[in-house]
Amino acid sequence: MASKTDWLDAGLEILAAEGAPALTIERLTGRLGLSKGSFYHHFGGMGGFRTALLRHFEDKGTTRFIEEAERDPAAPPLVRLRRLLDLVVGDETGPELEIAVRAWALQDPEVRRVQERIDATRMAYLRSLWRQYGGDAREADRIARLLYLITIGAEQIVPTLAPAELREVYELTIRLATRRGEDDADHA
Repeated sequence: MASKTDWLDAGLEILAAEGAPALTIERLTGRLGLSKGSFYHHFGGMGGFRTALLRHFEDKGTTRFIEEAERDPAAPPLVRLRRLLDLVVGDETGPELEIAVRAWALQDPEVRRVQERIDATRMAYLRSLWRQYGGDAREADRIARLLYLITIGAEQIVPTLAPAELREVYELTIRLATRRGEDDADHA
């Protein structure tokens, strides 16, 4: 018997590989080799499954990453930021799932609301880290936006950036952002 998590993981795999239209009870039961009764037992129907799937996506790709980055909340903010970037770069799911959910959000209001919440949570965490580093609110917003745009953009180009290339871009961005006025003195 498959657990609720097994169903949700199968749903994320189908979503990443084939997109939202492939999320059907038949595809899920076929992938897991189980009956529709088991599916209905866990979710009550596709609406319940979809809501649980989106929550599962948020937990795996946002909440878990933030919790892991914060496993030592006393660590300096740049250490926690690099830990977060390691998680993002090392994520075994690849960019396909994130791309599929964003495409789905363009067509479904519920998914769009979830994607907006996920984006807001991720941006708020990046802003918080930068504020803790010592940046003012405006600077923190810009750095958070830049780091997040790098993440999303790296997933959208074809071919996507290799993890090592993405890591280099993040490191360059952090180095440039942490110079704090060094270049300003050169231009005065």
